[in-house]
Parts: sequence; structure tokens; C-alpha cells
Amino acid sequence: MKYLILAASLFLYTSYLIPQTSPPDAWHVTATNIDPANYYGVTVANGMVGIVSSPEPMRVKDVVLNGVYDYYQRGRVSNILKTFNHVNMNLDVDGRRIGRKDITNFTQSLDMKKAAFTTTFDVGDKLSVKHTIMSLRHLPYTALTVVEITAKKAVTITPAAVIEAPDHLADVRNCYAEIDRPHVLIPLMTSVGKSPSGKLTVAASSAFVFEEKHGSEPDLIHEDWDYNMHLTKFHKQMKAGETYRFSVVASTVASSQYNDPHNEAERLTIFAALEGRERLLKRHEAEWEKLWQSDIVVEGDPEFSGQAMNTTRDIRFALYHLYSFAREGTAYSLSPMGLSGLGYNGHVFWDTELWMYPPILMLHPEIAKSFLEYRYERLEAARQNAFSHGYAGAMFPWESSADGSEDTPVWALTGPFQHHITGCVGWACWKYYQVTHDKDWLRTRGYPILKEVADFWSSRVERSPDSYRDGHYDINNVIGANEWQENIDNNAFTNGMAITALRYAAQAARELGEVPNPDWEHVADNIPILKFPDGTTKENATYDGVEIKQADVNLLAYPLNIVSKPEDIRRDLAYYLPRMSPEGPAMGNAILVLLYARLGEAEKAASLFPKSYKPNEVPPFGVLSETAGGTNPYFATGAGGMLQAVLAGFGGLEITDQGIAQRKTVLPKGWKSLKITGVGKDGKVFEVR
Repeated sequence: MKYLILAASLFLYTSYLIPQTSPPDAWHVTATNIDPANYYGVTVANGMVGIVSSPEPMRVKDVVLNGVYDYYQRGRVSNILKTFNHVNMNLDVDGRRIGRKDITNFTQSLDMKKAAFTTTFDVGDKLSVKHTIMSLRHLPYTALTVVEITAKKAVTITPAAVIEAPDHLADVRNCYAEIDRPHVLIPLMTSVGKSPSGKLTVAASSAFVFEEKHGSEPDLIHEDWDYNMHLTKFHKQMKAGETYRFSVVASTVASSQYNDPHNEAERLTIFAALEGRERLLKRHEAEWEKLWQSDIVVEGDPEFSGQAMNTTRDIRFALYHLYSFAREGTAYSLSPMGLSGLGYNGHVFWDTELWMYPPILMLHPEIAKSFLEYRYERLEAARQNAFSHGYAGAMFPWESSADGSEDTPVWALTGPFQHHITGCVGWACWKYYQVTHDKDWLRTRGYPILKEVADFWSSRVERSPDSYRDGHYDINNVIGANEWQENIDNNAFTNGMAITALRYAAQAARELGEVPNPDWEHVADNIPILKFPDGTTKENATYDGVEIKQADVNLLAYPLNIVSKPEDIRRDLAYYLPRMSPEGPAMGNAILVLLYARLGEAEKAASLFPKSYKPNEVPPFGVLSETAGGTNPYFATGAGGMLQAVLAGFGGLEITDQGIAQRKTVLPKGWKSLKITGVGKDGKVFEVR
């Protein structure tokens, strides 16, 4: 293998090594044979507003607003809020409303490079339609829709912009106004409502943007059908061969983001309307161009189930979703399902820190910082949680939403017992410092979290004389990464993460010139990692070889590096691989792929890599479900696991005290090269050939 680590400034010098182009369709995910009864949509999102596609022409399924939670629907816990569906459209052709039964040549395609979702179709022999929607990257609360209609014969069209309220919004008020200025008319349609409990106000606003000169725009008609839906429409007669284009801008906010969401939604929509289509597109695409400076390109593709894989496209599809669901400069984190819907209620789990955060940290540390700010702003709630359970320090909740208190449904024991999440948060803080060496951040954010995490683990271990009699401090009555084993003692991953977090806290203190609490490292040195007689790591004190949900013990080799000798890693892999359930989540296999790649076992890694995500793809776009054959996409946690298999497995990237380094690894069969660009704060380039 040949390994190259290049500064971004040397990129052109080495461009001859790997072609800078990838297959033509490596930027597009396209669906043609669409079955509405078996349809799982693509999400266009900008880290704040997620818009989920629909199999119905010119419609979307859901609009999800990040960081906004209220109590509704299920579980007696908060849910991320579906806001007004403010980007739906109707289209009448010669007075008749068109639906799926009226159209042919229906195709939907995601352009990942531009984060634009386009639907095209024909309406009989009358016209062709192209409908593109974007959640604008530079305007976090605003979406843009561009519609292009080409008449095949003389025809009258009636497009309508629609705002609809989901059933859970209450006290919905609709209004319409036309802001007329000497150079432009802005037809402003707005809806305002209350969240289910009434504690939040939600608003959405939209406006047509026409390309005609002021005074020659179509005449607009506003129709207020009922409290849950209103629309603005216009009629236009088209000649055969004529093409007509118009746009709609739409914004949505909540009172958790602005004190006056009604007026702010309208202001943002007016701003976007006056920016105009071309300026909006230019800035949106420029922001995505910046994101894609951090990219992964594979040359050569293996086969899976007899079909050639488009590996670069698959990897980019995972990157696209993580990039879409997050943004820098916020205190928002990631849910397992991102902004694709209400999966897992939009709560934040360990899925963020251990699975989705590492790829983002390697490629866009400025975005990863937002996830940690989310935890820092909720540190006081974590302190209260520790206090309530009789512990010191901070105990982060298993499921977190708006205020950082525990939001796990009562029937799920993971809430009170899955304590490794607290170690994961501390681990993530030190990893951020290793990548950025931002000492001011460590002093003001990272160390305050790490100190509380370490104090928690020092109080969490069993310190009675009986427990220390055998030379160790136990961590009893927990649920580990393998959630199918409940209320067990000395879980391998929990103990390993506690050891790691305690040592990182001490290291952080020294980095800041402070003296760490000596108890932290004393406790870390005495937490046991249990073994079977042959040296295999034992998942917990009573583990007897039963089927497991996902990787637990194997996480001690990566990312924790507690099990580090190749022979020990192989022994643990050989034991736990056949015990991994086919019903488990996607990321379990990803860890096995990564470890086999690091061990140099290319054939084994190659055979497992497609299994880390391919069986979880659902129609028609191949978005990921949580499990093989599942129906709850998009599972961003699985995307994070697959990307770690590529970055830290085949790519050999490793986060160390010196920053991001590269270790020896192997490529799977069928891959000629792997190129990772825009790594870390300096935008380095890494290659494996």
C-alpha cells in the first residue's frame, strides 16, 4: 500500500495519482419505477428545516423543524415538531387537478452536490413539468421551490402554493397580504398555530417569486378553505412550445427560536423573495460547494448480490444526510433519524457522539462543535439528573430533547440504566480537542464537561470494601451497547468508556495547567474489563454467549483502543461476529469491517462492508432503515457507522493527541484507491492505493 498525507495546498500537485472525476451518476440518486405504496422519501435539509419527499407530484410528506419539541402523539415524552407543510403545491391543467393517475414519465432525483430534489413528469400530451425543491443552506429557516412548465399544446395552467397544518397544531390562523412596492409585488401567505400543549407558537410563510417585470405578473387569487389549509393561485394560458418558470420561497420558525415567529417568518420570506431566485441559488450552491470540499472518492467498485456497487455514490449519500441534518454555529445535535421525520421522537442519544459525530469531526470540525455546544448548554440538567440518582457530577440523559432532562419513555429501561452515554459525551469532548487543539474551547467548554463526567464515574463505581476485595471497582446494574442484556454488571463497553473518560479528564486538566483529581485515574486503574478463561473479553459478568443486538465488546478495540493487541482483537472478533443478530442495527457490522481492515484482513473486511448498509436500503432511493428490512428511515446512525468503516477502517484515519493521523490498512477487493479530501481543521488529503 502507498500512503500519502497531503496539505490542501498540494492538491494539484498530486492530482495525477487519482482521477478527480467520479462516475457520472456519483452525485445523483434517481428513482423511476416508483411505487407509492412502498415509498421512503429523501430529505432535503439545511440543519434546521427538513423536508421529506412524497410520491405525489409537487407535494412533500413532512416538514420537520430542528430543536423544537412538544408533547404529542406518543410516549408521554416530547417529540420533535412537524411544522406547517408550507411547500406543497397544486397544479390544475385546463381546469382539472392533476394527481399520479394523470401523469407519466414520473422521475425523482436528488442532486447531492447542490442538495436539490427534482421531480419531472408529463401530463398527457399537454405539458411537461420540472419541480425542484431546496432547503436553503445559507438561510436556515427558508426553502426554495423552482417550477418549470413546458406546454406541448395550447393549455391553461393553474399553479397554487399551499400551506397546510398537520393535525397536531392547534388554534391555526391563516392570513394573506400583498406587499406592493414600485418595483415588486410580494404576495405573502402566512399560517400561525400553537404546538399541541400550547407552549410554543409556530409560523410559516410563503410567497411566489415571478420573473416578469412588476405589473405584468399573473393576477393572484387567495383562497382560505378552512383553518388547516389555504392557498394562493394564478391562471396562465400557455402556447404550444412555451416554457414558463416561477419560484416559491417559504420560511418557518417557532417561538423557541424567535419571540415573534409570525412576523419573523414573514420577514424571512420577504427577504428571500427580494433576493430573487438566482441569488438564492448561487449562495445555496456555494455553501454546499464548501461542504463538499470534504469528500470521499473510491476508484473501482465491488459487487454485492451480483450487482456492481456505486461505492462513491453510496458514501456520498451517507455524507449528504449527515451534512444535511447538521450545521455549524448552533447548539443543536443529531437524532438517529436526523430531520427525516419523527423517528425516536427526534431525541439525541449516544448515536450522536459515538456514531455520527466522528465522521463529522474528521471532515467538518466546525459542525461537530455544534453537537458539543448542545451538551454544554444542558450541563446543568445533567447535574440535576446525577443528583436525582444519587451520584456526583453530571449524568447525561439517554434520550435528550429541548432542555436536556431525561426524555426516555418510562417503559424503556435504557433511560435510568444506559449510563455509558455520559462517558460518550466526555470522550467526544477530548476528541474535539485532539482534532482542533482549541485550548480556549477546552477551558470554557470541554473541560467543564469532562470534569463533571469524571466526577460522575468516580461516584458511580462500587466502593464498598466487599467490592474492592478482589482488586477492582465494579460498575453494576447497567445496560450496555448491547441493549438486549438489561441490568447487568461490569459491562465491557460501559466500563471501557468510563475508564477512557476518566483518563481523558485527567489529561485535559494537565493540558490546562491544572492538577486533576487524583481519584479519577485511581478509579480508572481499578475498573475491571472481564475475560473468559481463554482471554476473550466477556461482555458482562453473566454473559453466556447468547445472540447480541450490536457490537459492544468490539468497541473496546475501536474507538476506545483499550483492547489493542492484534491477537486480542482477532479473538474478540472471532467470538462475537457469529453472535451478532441479523436483526440488529446497521452500525454493528461497520465496526467489524473497520477492525478487520485495520488488521489487514482485506477479504473479511470486503465481505462485511456491503452488509453494513446495503441490506438496510429501502425503495425507491435506497435511504437507510435501522435494520435490514426495516421501515424507519433515514437512519443517520447507520450512515455514521458506515462512514467510520471507510474513514477509520479502509482509510486508516485515527484521532490522536497530535491530530488526525493515518495508520496502515487495506482496501476491499474491487477498490483501486480511496481518496479523502478536506480532513480536519487544515483540510488535509489522505489516500490509500
